[in-house]
Amino acid sequence: MKTPSMSIVLLNPLLTVTHALASSSSTSHLSHRHHANLHQRSSNLKASFHRHHVNHLREGGRHHHHHHHHQSSNTQLNLQLSGVLELIPRGGAVESAATVGLGSKLAALTSTPNGSFNLALGVLAATTAGLKVYGRSIGEGGSDVNGAKKNPKVKSLQIRFLAVFWLLRMADWLQGPYFYQVYASKQFGAAAGSAMTWVSRLFLTGFASTALFGPLVGRLCDSYGRKAGTLAFTLLYSLGAYSTKSNLLGVLLAGRVLGGIGTSLLFSAPEAWLVGEAGREGVESSLGETFGLAYAGDSIVAILAGQIAGLAASQRGPTGPFEVSVGFLILGGLLSSLMWKENVASKSGGDDGKSNPTIRDAVKVVKDDPKIMLVGAMQALFESAMYIFVLNWPPVVSKAVGSYFAKFAKDSSTVVGTPYGTVFSCFMACCLLGSTVFGQLTSSRRVDKDGKSTSVSTENFAVGMLGLAALAMGTATMAISTTTPKIVSVLTSLPVISTILSPIKPLASGLASTPGSLLAVLMLSLFLFESCVGMYFPTIGTLRSKYFPDSHRSVVMNLFGIPLNALVVTVFLNIERLGVEGALGLSTTALAVATGCAFKLKGLVNGGDAKNKCESK
Repeated sequence: MKTPSMSIVLLNPLLTVTHALASSSSTSHLSHRHHANLHQRSSNLKASFHRHHVNHLREGGRHHHHHHHHQSSNTQLNLQLSGVLELIPRGGAVESAATVGLGSKLAALTSTPNGSFNLALGVLAATTAGLKVYGRSIGEGGSDVNGAKKNPKVKSLQIRFLAVFWLLRMADWLQGPYFYQVYASKQFGAAAGSAMTWVSRLFLTGFASTALFGPLVGRLCDSYGRKAGTLAFTLLYSLGAYSTKSNLLGVLLAGRVLGGIGTSLLFSAPEAWLVGEAGREGVESSLGETFGLAYAGDSIVAILAGQIAGLAASQRGPTGPFEVSVGFLILGGLLSSLMWKENVASKSGGDDGKSNPTIRDAVKVVKDDPKIMLVGAMQALFESAMYIFVLNWPPVVSKAVGSYFAKFAKDSSTVVGTPYGTVFSCFMACCLLGSTVFGQLTSSRRVDKDGKSTSVSTENFAVGMLGLAALAMGTATMAISTTTPKIVSVLTSLPVISTILSPIKPLASGLASTPGSLLAVLMLSLFLFESCVGMYFPTIGTLRSKYFPDSHRSVVMNLFGIPLNALVVTVFLNIERLGVEGALGLSTTALAVATGCAFKLKGLVNGGDAKNKCESK
């Protein structure tokens, strides 16, 4: 039971705070009369407690004779206390006001395209950061094999490779955002055709160059060294970047040819060097982790490149980013020349076992090994779908953004702008999230309490990743479609499929029935696809390191670039006939076929493993 003295001790802080509130007219919203009433009530309450406490001490053991008086006094105190508390804002009221304030700020933020995508970028970044923290907490909890530190050889190899790789990727990313602007700003003199026509031709020239010269470049790279191929890339790409300073059409076309050859080197020589060096040092098992780190960092590099490109363009015009990229190319070439040892392809085994790899030999290797064919098909199909997406997402997103945010415009004639830079940053954040997921799920350090591996095999991961990508692209295609594609109509007319899809049809048709739901479904689908892009590159790098023979690695990688570039060029040349829906529909089809290839590869690998186990028994 609390005594009056205990009550005074408990209520004195409250009285002090109340008195402070009453005395601070500069920070209170109460009127002067309200301050006076509050001060008077607190003083009376203090005096009442004091008198009550003195009487209690004087009466001592005769307290029971004054029980009625004590009860009356308590009643008076409770009434006075309730009067004071009425003047103090309730916690619920404060919380409600804070909630309303937060809601209004959120509503204001999401009433503009830039604010909405900045919010999405923050959520994606926070999700990735949380996933990384979770992964590290598991590692610290003992999931690392025997708590062992990273192999010094692996650490050294990763430092040497990643430092060069990220510099080269920065140079490549810098040239992307202003590709159209730099060529559209040129005056081609008597050359016939609009600026858009010549920008398209220059764009296709680069793809055609990659397709035509890729296998030959890969053969030379395998024969004369992957380090030499990387240095050749920095030289060719620098020349291509400097060609943008010219207004001569012939110089610009030559620059695009050099850029296309450089692209084939960028996507083969550094990776081939890494795999060859890992084999030489006996750390092939670390390649999955290294690819995960490489493409996680690549997403961050891309975000930074967009900011640097914008700054350079503001200072030097559309050629500014290309000029800055040359600096990164020089630095990357310098580091690779100092930090990398040369490695070449292992000999392919001719009559003397010392013959250099040839394109004909590479074709034969691909035909003889279905695993190489399946991995190469996955590469060609996914990357073609990705490039088609890159060419078509701006108009798709712009239309959905304009349709939804038009209601927030003050004037109906106001054009709603799409923050392409922020959207691009969101896509790169999704890539970072995807590569983080790959690293966590496939890490060889994921083990249970008994020391057994819980990591997902790269082949199984590829099936799930490609399936998600096909689902995401298909959803985006259906969201923007004004009519149902013929193939969907045919499938849904079949009795069994019609029965299965009948409960889902109303939901699917209602998903994109309003501008808001259309934008939400579209962006969630595209974010999911970009997350799959982040998963794809470390996945395909790991698979190529396992199944592509070192003797023909660069050649084989570039051979599959031929169907890839052919498909992209064909779609681009027929884009007016296909439309955006048709182009994204082809991307969905390519991803679905790639998923089938991944299933087939998984079956071959699992069947081979089961056969080996039976033979070992």
